[in-house]
Order: sequence, then C-alpha cells, then structure tokens
Amino acid sequence: MTAFFIAGGYAAQGLGYAALVTALPQLKERQGVDDTFVSVILLLVCVAAAGGSMLADRVAARLGSRYALAGGLLTVAVGLGLTTVRTPLFMFTAVLILYGVGLGAVDASLNMQGVLVQTRLGRSVMNRLFAAYTAAAILAALLMSAFAAGGAGASVAVGVAALFAFLYVVSAWRFLEPARTLAVPADSPSAGTRHIIWICGAFVLTGFLADSAVSTWSSIYLDSLVAPAAVVPLGYAAYQATVLLSRLTGDHLVPRIGRTAAATGALLVCALGCALVTAVPTIAAAITGFALTGLGVGLLIPLAFSAAGEATPGRSDAVLARVNLFNYAGALLGAVVIGALSEPIGLRWAFLVPVLGLLLTLPVVRALRHLPTAASSHPLTVPN
Repeated sequence: MTAFFIAGGYAAQGLGYAALVTALPQLKERQGVDDTFVSVILLLVCVAAAGGSMLADRVAARLGSRYALAGGLLTVAVGLGLTTVRTPLFMFTAVLILYGVGLGAVDASLNMQGVLVQTRLGRSVMNRLFAAYTAAAILAALLMSAFAAGGAGASVAVGVAALFAFLYVVSAWRFLEPARTLAVPADSPSAGTRHIIWICGAFVLTGFLADSAVSTWSSIYLDSLVAPAAVVPLGYAAYQATVLLSRLTGDHLVPRIGRTAAATGALLVCALGCALVTAVPTIAAAITGFALTGLGVGLLIPLAFSAAGEATPGRSDAVLARVNLFNYAGALLGAVVIGALSEPIGLRWAFLVPVLGLLLTLPVVRALRHLPTAASSHPLTVPN
C-alpha cells in the first residue's frame, strides 16, 4: 500500500511538470515574452530546484522525508495554481522560481521515500515508481491537447495538475514512509560518501543529459527534416513510450542481470540511439533513435538513485539530495549546450554531445560494481 501511494507522488510530480512545460507556448504568449526570456526563466527554475533539493535534505534530516515531500508538493501546487492567472512579469517570474524550489524538494524527497520503501519491501521497485512519473507526464500531454482542442486553454490542464498535487498530500500523508535516516553533515561528508555521490551522480547527469536533449530538441529536429506537422510530436512520443516500457520492466530485469550489466547496456543503447539520429538524417531514423534513447534512459536514472540509496544505509536521504543535484546539471547541458551548437554546426551534429557524454560515463561502471548492494547493507532508520 505504501509503494502505491509513493507512486502517486511520482505521478503528481510528472503530471505537474509536463503540464507546465507543454503550457509554455501559451504562457509565453499570455505574458508577452520571447524565447530568450523563457530560457532565462528555465535557468532560474533549475537553480531554484537545486536549492529546493538541498532544503529537502535539511527537512528530511530533522523531520523525515515525508515532511519534505508534503511541503514540496504543496509549494508545487501553489506555484502551478498561480501560473493559471495573468500576473505582472516580475510576479510571474517569482511564481516560477517558487515552483522550482518545490520541484527540487519533491525530486529529492520522492527518491528518499522510494529508497525507504524499497528497503522495507526487500525488492526493487524504483523503476515502477519512476514509471508512474512517466505515465502521468504522458497523460498531462494528452490532457493539454484535449483541453486545447476544446478551447479551454492551458490554464485548465495546469490547474488540474495543481489540484491533484494538493489532494495527494491531503490523502496520502499517513501512508508515506515515516522513518528518517541519519544525516550526513552538510559541510564534510566522508570520503566514502563523496565517492558514492560522484559515481551515482555521473549516471544521473548523463541520463538527464540524454533526456533533456531529446525532450527539448526532438520536435525541432524533426521539423528541420521537413516532417509533416502530425509527425513532429512522434519523436517525443516514441521516446516517452520506451521510457515507460523500460521502467515497467526494469525492476524485473536489473536484479536478473545485475546493475553493472544493466548500466552498461543502458549507456550503450542511449549512445546508439543518439548516434543514429546523427548518422542517418531521416525522419524514420530520428524517431527510431529517440525511441532507443528512451529505452536506456528509462533504466539508467532509477538504477543510479537506487544504487546510491543501497550504498549508504542509514544516510540515504542526504546522499540522494546531493545525487539529485546532478539532475539539473544534466538537464541544463542537454538543453543549453545542444541549443548553442545548433547554429554553428547544426542540430543533427549537436546530438553527438549526449553520445560523447554517454560513452565517457562507461568507465564509471567499473566503480559501480564495487558499491554495496541491499543484500550487503543493513539500513539504519530512526522513527519519526
């Protein structure tokens, strides 16, 4: 039952984030801003999210990660709700920064909760939890399309996501994991802990680099190939579909083949997908490449967070908050670097950036092999 309600938290996060990003064109028009301003806003949101992730670490250490999750989701609900009404530009910017703080707090605390329930159940569930996020993101895109077709506008879909986040906190509070783990001192984590953070963070950074590259630029790339308007969204749709498939099967696959083999396979499949986009400049090859990338990303990111939690029994909350920071670094690299290279070398060749990042991460798999697993760890939790 607890795993079900924690999956609901992932769904609330995915629904809200996807609703907001798919509403950006309408919000941009309503507020009268250009693409440059939107880029600056997204950068500020990422910075705010990094701060929210560290705030979740402090709250989790004192009270437990369910308090960080509840506070983060309520902040997300308020931020989403306020974007549904026209406000002066400075207030609109402040609202999105507020949303970013909540976004980071929820990202970190959801993974804390996921590791706690996975430890208690004694089996892998992280992939299915992330699958709830992906499924909700797909649902948000469909809702946005349906509301737009009906003339309701983006604000309705964003408002639905805000209401869902609020109702989730109210209904799921007592089912969340009440335990808290011992805190890692913020100023001086041990050498062993830093080692784990950097290893798992490398996979998170690379995974989100590939994710951001496809999520941000797949539609624009297909448009540059003169794809019909109805085909342009299919690259992103194929990517999200395979991410979901990978996450629905990952909890069965990773324990069978081992996380070292799973990480290696995920990195290679991701690299192959992005390389196909670069090597064969056709619509079919691009959509196939995006789909292959989704298969790898769907497995890689939950694996990294799960490995970090298993390797730091009793201290996973603080470690996961730090590993989560690599999320935003990867997202910025995927969006900003590829965008910056699209003018001088073209978007097609810019997709070599995630290929390079993925291949450079392969040697880190050797270090992953030596991290403790759940079978060799005995988590220490402190009742709330």
